[in-house]
Amino acid sequence: QVQLQESGPGLVKPSQTLSLTCTVSGDSITTDAYYWSWIRQPPGKGLEWVGSIGYDDSTFYSPSLKSSTSISRDTSKNHITLQLSSVTPEDTAVYYCARYYYSAYYGRRGYEDWGQGTQVTVSS
Repeated sequence: QVQLQESGPGLVKPSQTLSLTCTVSGDSITTDAYYWSWIRQPPGKGLEWVGSIGYDDSTFYSPSLKSSTSISRDTSKNHITLQLSSVTPEDTAVYYCARYYYSAYYGRRGYEDWGQGTQVTVSS
């Protein structure tokens, strides 16, 4: 059973850099065909994909957040890190880590596992 656990500061000041970690257990983050994603949900709004890092260390970012977002991984610790720079109150949200499977060969794709989410508030 794969488990994902988000961690990081609950409160960040405007213009600072937000850093969150997703610790994965039950599977390696290098397992073929899996992409590890960050998704957020601002208060009163729907889910918004932030970006992903693949089993092969490839990265993908939301076009609207690309200039301020960086996703990396530490294979020795089996965790994923999200950094969001120059945050504003609009970045206030619950941030989720999720595991996404994609295989063109098998014709299968979708989110398979989610963390519980962590609340991040941007305020001075």
